[in-house]
Amino acid sequence: MARRLPTGISVLDRQLDGGIPPGSILLLTADPASQSESLLYEIAAARGTLYVTTIRSEQAVRDAIERYRGSIDRLSVRDAGDYPPIDNATRLVKDLPENANLLIDVVDPLEDADPTRYRRFLNELQTHMVNTGSIAVLHAMHGDDTPNRALTEHMADVVFDLRTDTSGSQIVNRLAIPKFRGGSALEETIKLKLTDGVTIDTSRDIA
Repeated sequence: MARRLPTGISVLDRQLDGGIPPGSILLLTADPASQSESLLYEIAAARGTLYVTTIRSEQAVRDAIERYRGSIDRLSVRDAGDYPPIDNATRLVKDLPENANLLIDVVDPLEDADPTRYRRFLNELQTHMVNTGSIAVLHAMHGDDTPNRALTEHMADVVFDLRTDTSGSQIVNRLAIPKFRGGSALEETIKLKLTDGVTIDTSRDIA
């Protein structure tokens, strides 16, 4: 089996035979009002990470990570700047070292670019991930009908789809992995607890 890079989330790494293949683009889709950022912060702690923020300020991201799990070594946070941010994101990608993480939170503003320009960005991103043996994580919001979301989904090698159900007496988070290019996608969803860290929720559903 080809080498995998751990996500830093042990419950997922066990399901994924050790993690994500180097050179991959991972798309994480989630509701805006969810704890999906917990997954990003755990991934950021796994190895050297460049965290590109497109909406929140650099300081807001640093403060949130500090509150979540304390300081993270080898973490750089950069703001992609005012719209359109795709040019700054392209420049930042080229600075990524080998065997690192690139997190783009969120990718939605980049998806607003001209389709030809966005396609070029994704292909350049893919090439750089392969050349450096790194992983790119694109955080995207459910319900944001950007014109290029289908391009993002197609280019992604791995898709994590986090669904948060608030309709009952408990908040339920389920993670589906419907796409894993060059590997096996999971046939069942994983019920997660996104409270103090990321763990599997072993409580049973009662109909």
